[in-house]
Amino acid sequence: MLRGFFQIALNTARENLREPIFFLTTVSALVIIGVFPSLTLFVFREQIKLVVDSAMATGMVFGLVLAVLCATHAVTREIERGTAIAVLAKPVTRTAFILGKMAGICLVLLIFKALTAMATLLAVRAATDQFYFDQTAMLIFFGVLACGCVYGGIRNYIDQASFPMHAVLGILLLLPVGLLVVRFLPPEAGKPPMPYDWQIVRAEVLTTYAVLAMGILATALSTRLDLTVNMTICACVFVLGSMSDYLLGRQAGENLFAAVAYSLVPNWQLFWMADALAADRTIPMAYLGLGAAYLMAMGSVFTLLALALFQDREVGLQNVR
Repeated sequence: MLRGFFQIALNTARENLREPIFFLTTVSALVIIGVFPSLTLFVFREQIKLVVDSAMATGMVFGLVLAVLCATHAVTREIERGTAIAVLAKPVTRTAFILGKMAGICLVLLIFKALTAMATLLAVRAATDQFYFDQTAMLIFFGVLACGCVYGGIRNYIDQASFPMHAVLGILLLLPVGLLVVRFLPPEAGKPPMPYDWQIVRAEVLTTYAVLAMGILATALSTRLDLTVNMTICACVFVLGSMSDYLLGRQAGENLFAAVAYSLVPNWQLFWMADALAADRTIPMAYLGLGAAYLMAMGSVFTLLALALFQDREVGLQNVR
């Protein structure tokens, strides 16, 4: 079972990385984050807050959309095309199949969130002043994106390898180098040195929890639903969970139904720490641990839902068990 699980997980991650939609979504999110420093000039010393809020929101929203797209590609399309039955006809259980799909999707989402987190660090580092942004840092950032695409094109031309996958992996390898180079750039005359704000990393870890939870939920729903319905339900869960403090939290102490609903609805606000960063508050490591526990609780519920939905799902001309 373990061998089948790992093989399915690796194949799922590889197939999603090869999808053009994954490349386009990832690069679009990175470009948007990279543009934010130039759009937040002349904002009365609020440029850092605007860049942090905008960049983190971009990474989170694009990640949630990508989670649904990856789940649909990995599960729904395989069931509709009949390729899932070929896998289940081998000594692979339904449990190993769906868990392997979840693991592969989570791995892809981790790659996406690692890229957007590094892009956010660079964008905040570039927003040095309300009247000025570090053009050298942004030039290095967009140069990394271009070099990653060139690498993917070369591999595609020489080896006929997947351009989207190698372009994304190239960016993933080059972006840490770009971060290191920008960190040790000498400051301009009259400008103080600008180190990275490592609290952003902790905040991005929490948004990664949210994206992973949505990826697991989207995988569970993809066993029965198509892309449109899956995206609609996930969007509703995200919106409702983002407003649960306002809609349900206030009545939770007085109304039993509100208390139960407040406990069951995923609270995405718990993963959103942009306000804490704006107030220069430290995000404690203990909170990251609590967030991980909350992710495990949600992930366990969504995984059980996926196993229940997929147990009797028709995947071909006959029901493979």
